[in-house]
Amino acid sequence: MKRYKKYVKPYLSAFIIGPLLMLTEVLGEIMLPKLMSLIINNGVADRNYKYIIGIGILMVFTTFIMAVGGIGGAYFSSKASICFTSDLRNDIFTKVQGFSFQNIDKFSTGSLVTRLTNDIQQVQNVMMMGLRMMLRAPGMLVGALIMAFLMNAQLAVVILVVIPLLTAAIAVILKTAFPRFEIMQKKIDRLNSGIQEMLTNVRVIKSFVREDYEEEKFKATNEDLKQSSLNAMKIVIATMPVMMLAMNITTLAVVWYGGNIIIAGGMKVGDLTAFTTYIVQILMSLMMLSMVFLQSSRAMASIKRVNEVMDTEVDLTDESASRKDALVEHGKVEFKDVSFRYGHEDEGMVLEHISFTAKPGQTIGIIGATGSGKTSLVQMIPRLYDATEGQVLVDGIDVRDYSLRNLREGVGMVLQKNVLFSGTIEENLRWGDENASFEEVRAIADSAQADGFVNAFPDGYQTEMGQGGVNVSGGQKQRLCIARALLKRPKILILDDSTSAVDTATEAKIRECFQTTLKDTTKFIIAQRIGSVEGADQIIVIDDGKIIGIGSHEELMAGCEAYQEIYYSQRDRESEASA
Repeated sequence: MKRYKKYVKPYLSAFIIGPLLMLTEVLGEIMLPKLMSLIINNGVADRNYKYIIGIGILMVFTTFIMAVGGIGGAYFSSKASICFTSDLRNDIFTKVQGFSFQNIDKFSTGSLVTRLTNDIQQVQNVMMMGLRMMLRAPGMLVGALIMAFLMNAQLAVVILVVIPLLTAAIAVILKTAFPRFEIMQKKIDRLNSGIQEMLTNVRVIKSFVREDYEEEKFKATNEDLKQSSLNAMKIVIATMPVMMLAMNITTLAVVWYGGNIIIAGGMKVGDLTAFTTYIVQILMSLMMLSMVFLQSSRAMASIKRVNEVMDTEVDLTDESASRKDALVEHGKVEFKDVSFRYGHEDEGMVLEHISFTAKPGQTIGIIGATGSGKTSLVQMIPRLYDATEGQVLVDGIDVRDYSLRNLREGVGMVLQKNVLFSGTIEENLRWGDENASFEEVRAIADSAQADGFVNAFPDGYQTEMGQGGVNVSGGQKQRLCIARALLKRPKILILDDSTSAVDTATEAKIRECFQTTLKDTTKFIIAQRIGSVEGADQIIVIDDGKIIGIGSHEELMAGCEAYQEIYYSQRDRESEASA
């Protein structure tokens, strides 16, 4: 729990004041039954109205103080718990931002969303309840017990029989509750993941007319969560009847036994009324404690899941980097006998013994079948993944010796899956350079062949993008993503099949821009069409994670059989299409 001290320290006053103010409410609750007994025993019995009014005024004043303490305690408890979890949520989000791709692969996206929202909300709820009940419930329990024994120790023995039985019942309930709440949170993960996948891919679902399948899939997941929730809530449901049964039996026993004492002249009627109230307070305090413990059981399952995120060791950092101040200045890239695998050692290599050099300003084309390792190769340049064996060098420095920020500042990427964010087109482009002038933004967009269609929108560059860029076509999205990367003015530019949705004429204009605007930038172009990389300085042909050919188009046509097959098959398809 040491890690949570830093979230308490800034709001320590609220953590202290909240429970203390709740204690004033407890003192009032302990006083009121005694004052009521005085009214009955002395005021009503003697018909002393002046005495009744005096004690009544004292009761009203006590109630007012209780109200002030209760409201203040609730406010400071809420402030402490909300601020605590807000800071915690910020730190978890920051931690997730620092995750490598492999770290993110460990958790599903839906699970991380649940941990950042639902799990932290459970922690907030139990903390808020705990701060309000921390002194209130124990204070009421102890205070009411003392008052009960002072009034009649013989009658108070009844409650001492009930308390151990209730404590044992609560312990059994809590032991059963924890694993059920843990299972329920995992089912919420699964539901969130399914919802995210469905909403992200809703166009694919509709195009394949798979709505019915998705509805059934969601129904099954939702039903699974419902059953897990009901299974967990049965414990909560069982708690209240057990407590109420104990309360009613105890009250009945006290009234029956106390009535006999009154008849025998050993107790006054007012004292029995107050005693009964104290018995109810004792049992209510136990009920409050049981609810706190029950909610704590659920919160502990959530805290465990939060800790899993916080305790995850980020496997890709720059803490041991020896050249943190180094910047990418030229864009020279070298792969020296690089091999790579995802995850554990028992998994096969995705890339094996990759070696080549890309000089500053060169264009490197990468061709290969789907799944051959093309994307994995380029992702090691900005250290989205680290090489398992060998070295990746940028400007003669191992990428692991750069700070991640400096390395990635020098590399621009247009990923295979193009992503735009909610906001205007201009705001999306400024991800490349937030300080660029509008003229620079527009010039770069023009180079990426995006300016024309952007200006066709009524609001131009101020057009609001839907989440993920849903209101532009695939080709338009690709061009905007290219423009965003170009605005970064990187020393190394990686284009991962980023012109697949663009027609050949537009693609040719974009390639022409690379030779002028980015003449000093080292460019890596992954493509399916040989025409996209035909003019590259070097073309790397990859098959099953190995380089099977490297050279210019002419050299590969002369000496690489696999490249020749790709070239002729694509040319034949183009001929058939034109015919």
